[in-house]
Amino acid sequence: MDEKQFDAMMKKMDSVTKLLAFNIIKDKPVNEQVDALTKAGFKASEIAELLNKTENQVYVTQTMLRKSKKKESVTEQSTTQPEVKTNV
Repeated sequence: MDEKQFDAMMKKMDSVTKLLAFNIIKDKPVNEQVDALTKAGFKASEIAELLNKTENQVYVTQTMLRKSKKKESVTEQSTTQPEVKTNV
């Protein structure tokens, strides 16, 4: 396989990957789309291209998602830990 054939094959694979990714995220809110694509291993620039957003918008959404998950984790830990009572 020469370089030209390899490049053509890679372009087709990229197209298939984008179609599959789009199928996974369709009909979901943008936050869920960004979350799903991030978990699937897409880079912020790739997510931005797929969603027709800027890279900065994707970074901001990813940051908000991380913060909300961190808050959820802290809330879960505080509700699942038994309360310790001491007699003082």
